[in-house]
Amino acid sequence: MDLRKLKTLIDLVSESNITELEITEAEGKVRIVKAGPQLPAGTPMMMMAPHTAAAPVAMASAAAAPAAAPAEPEQTGHIVKSPMVGTFYRSSSPGAKALVEVGQAVKEGESICIIEAMKIMNEIEADKSGTVVRVMAENGTAVEFGQPLFVIE
Repeated sequence: MDLRKLKTLIDLVSESNITELEITEAEGKVRIVKAGPQLPAGTPMMMMAPHTAAAPVAMASAAAAPAAAPAEPEQTGHIVKSPMVGTFYRSSSPGAKALVEVGQAVKEGESICIIEAMKIMNEIEADKSGTVVRVMAENGTAVEFGQPLFVIE
């Protein structure tokens, strides 16, 4: 793997919410892990077993779920999800009009947003015809693979 490609992958990991990326190619395998918060020298580190770490998260999620359920109505309609990790943009250039707005009718195959990944602008198309009822990602923010972007009814 050439140095430019490696640098691009490192930049992608550092600018996104992902903490680890592993790529395997014919030339070899690369694993990039984002460092956590730095500890002062001499501070002991404690490693937790995966099942121990998951228990508090599960308890917190279970406690928060009943409170969040009444406040957030169940989502209806078709959800367009991000096909990749990158930066979400609603328009084709800064200052330009958004490709789609809430209430706008879209056709299957029509460009609805752009996701920048590794300095490449990727047009994301609607995978269903209908009306955009909600934009679920903020312009200029990092999105993950599978993250909801739009709701179309």
